[in-house]
Amino acid sequence: MAARAATPKAAKIPQVPWDAARPAPVVLVSGPEDLLADRAVRRIRETLTASDPSVEVTDLDASAAVTGDLTTLASPSLFGEPRLIRVTAVERLSEAFLLEALRYLEAPADGATLVLRHGGGVRGKKLLDAIRGGAGDGIEIPCAEVKRDGDRSSFASAEFRAAGRRISPGGLRVLVSAFQGDLAELASACQQLLADTAGDIAESTVQTYYAGRMETDAFAVADAALAGRNGEALVLLRHAIDSGADPVPIVAALAAKLRAMAKVLDTRGPAAKIASDYGMAPWQVDRARRDAQGWQPAGLGRAIAFTAETDERIKGGSRDQEYAVERLVTLIASRGEAV
Repeated sequence: MAARAATPKAAKIPQVPWDAARPAPVVLVSGPEDLLADRAVRRIRETLTASDPSVEVTDLDASAAVTGDLTTLASPSLFGEPRLIRVTAVERLSEAFLLEALRYLEAPADGATLVLRHGGGVRGKKLLDAIRGGAGDGIEIPCAEVKRDGDRSSFASAEFRAAGRRISPGGLRVLVSAFQGDLAELASACQQLLADTAGDIAESTVQTYYAGRMETDAFAVADAALAGRNGEALVLLRHAIDSGADPVPIVAALAAKLRAMAKVLDTRGPAAKIASDYGMAPWQVDRARRDAQGWQPAGLGRAIAFTAETDERIKGGSRDQEYAVERLVTLIASRGEAV
């Protein structure tokens, strides 16, 4: 599962994960993450088609709908095929659609699956409240924005698991680190790896495909520095900068690593419990614990403070950004003991 969205407080209907989406008389697909919403709607269509290939699929734009559109689409055809009605732009719905949809909830059409896609916002709240209150015997599929690395890791893992493949923890870390932006980019990267490789996917494979991405370069520098390999980290740093990498994301990668280490430095207990407490994936907890081995709280504190100072310097237009980052890498490689 990619992300766990918060259940609306007033919801009295089942909250179904996107990767377990199923048909129901009324399906509310809510939230801003379009990729997950599209996956959920596609899964519903595939389920209906597998049950009856003659399913009739129609689309309706709620922002442009006029009175009678929904009723017409939901009406049984001559041969009584099942119907799937996909309604988009419910967050911009017309007044005519709102009134007709509220009437529809009182008596949903037999054999019809009405899927309502609401991307967020307050418009349409009356309709959403009615569905969440139980009108129409519906379900809700929340598709919250995927922000946390733990959720992005879960999403990527699910992509490989669905294909019957495995990716190593290191490979997963590099992949998620390389695609911090649009979730669709991460999904495309997963599919490319699945299409172009066979068997289990190792960290080296991911590096081969995505070593050119700035984020991947940044975490390679961070990994070498945290492992105490100062010379290697400096070589990687110079190579990244000579290749056009901006020092800002490199420092950001170092800061992210140090913050994770600070969270787990004095923790005890199962990684899964700690991951839940801090919004991390269990493998991130394990990795942060390994990175933190040999560090003392004082040295970690100095490294975090120096990272913040370095970030301020390079964002303030320091004339020698590379030297500033080199000093930071050297400090981290010495576990905060020397510059």
